[in-house]
Amino acid sequence: MKKSFFQFLAKVNKILLPSLSKKRVDLSKASKFQLALIGWRYFVTTNALD
Repeated sequence: MKKSFFQFLAKVNKILLPSLSKKRVDLSKASKFQLALIGWRYFVTTNALD
């Protein structure tokens, strides 16, 4: 149940949230919002892969 929920959430994130790697965002110069977005995507991805 948990894994399937996070897999669904990862697909939704991929569609709705912007890709920061395509924009070449530098982590040392990223805003707080961009860092939070990176953290959220990392959290969802790691839980979807478990």
